[in-house]
Amino acid sequence: MTAPVDNPDATAQTPDRDDVEIVTFGCRLNAWESEVMRDHARAGGVKNTILVNTCAVTNEAVRQARQTIRRLKRERPDADVVVTGCAAQIDPDMFAGMPQVARVIGNAEKLRPETFKSTAVSGGSVQVGDIMAVRELASHLVDGLDGKARAYVQVQTGCDHRCTFCIIPYGRGNARSAPAGEVVDQVRRLVETGHSEVVLTGVDLTSWGQDLPGTPKLGRLVRAILKQVPELPRLRLSSIDAIEIDEDLFRAIAEEERLCPYMHLSLQAGDNMILKRMKRRHMREEAIALTKRLRAVRPEIAFGADLIAGFPTETEAMFENSLRLVDECDLAFLHVFPYSPRPGTPAARMPQVDGAEIKARAARLRDKGAEALQRHLQRRVGRTVSVIMEKPGFARADDFSPVRIEAPARPGALLQAKITGHDGERLLGEAVEAVS
Repeated sequence: MTAPVDNPDATAQTPDRDDVEIVTFGCRLNAWESEVMRDHARAGGVKNTILVNTCAVTNEAVRQARQTIRRLKRERPDADVVVTGCAAQIDPDMFAGMPQVARVIGNAEKLRPETFKSTAVSGGSVQVGDIMAVRELASHLVDGLDGKARAYVQVQTGCDHRCTFCIIPYGRGNARSAPAGEVVDQVRRLVETGHSEVVLTGVDLTSWGQDLPGTPKLGRLVRAILKQVPELPRLRLSSIDAIEIDEDLFRAIAEEERLCPYMHLSLQAGDNMILKRMKRRHMREEAIALTKRLRAVRPEIAFGADLIAGFPTETEAMFENSLRLVDECDLAFLHVFPYSPRPGTPAARMPQVDGAEIKARAARLRDKGAEALQRHLQRRVGRTVSVIMEKPGFARADDFSPVRIEAPARPGALLQAKITGHDGERLLGEAVEAVS
């Protein structure tokens, strides 16, 4: 399964507005769904409520969610705390048993307007259905993420793969896709409300279309968006499964300048035996070949990847293969996950690596990632690149590179920036001209 996370252990708290506070853990998809919930809560007249949208990708993400719930209730003892998201879907009773929690709602229920019709939140209530029984992906139009420079569009959710380490399918259900026409309408609406960059997101993004008539591929959707919304300056893809890049998507990456030259790949490991034990569907050689093929047709492309350190049975030699993969794929951005067993997954029953060794390997992998990032940043020095302003003094290049830049531009504005150097973590840029 394609890992859906940006940083699963980080929280992003949106400003208190209309007396509904939303705290979001985890992935871009969760962030988008929080905006759907915000709209429903407003329309339903919900007051004095804190919505906590949880993540379940690691044990640490669940622990932080519980810790945050306790803190929020201490800070606002009169507010009702409503918990949802993947962790709540998988273990609703655990959250319902917390004295700070007034209500637990599932991942399907959180997107339904009727869930938020009543302003009364009954103590201890649990509204979590069978996520595996959900067969369709309902359409939700939002005007973007509150306070964010770019907008996200959910085109897919759920996953039909069963990687041995992953609990997320049990929180998201089976793969479901949004029809292409609805996605195009959503993108067009976001452009009309002033967004310069739209990110397509999902749990297993490259499986989009497999449940739709004619089983279209993701490449067709990307082409449709770029053709039917010509005023969209930048389209970006979130995390994708390398083995599922179809030929139409490959050609779009090669030919469409408005499709951002950045691919975040769900690689997870660089050793073939570990990949088999993970039940991944690619081998290390295929990942290396893909990055070389994409770089040949789009030289400026950059790659990120999810990598797990200390998967069960991983030897030092196997881990070294993951380290080498960073160089062999010329990765620029790493999301490193120390393996943690998730109850109910096959990997949790495999022979485990010592916890101290897992921590040490994760640190080594992060160090390797820091070296790779510096190498990537150095290659950008002297170039002029397109950047989108995220906040004063900070922008993001089209290849996802972070850029420190001083420019009198609003969040979401596109600029051309001359890259003058880097500080090891981000590029240093000077504004050349405004694009939008």
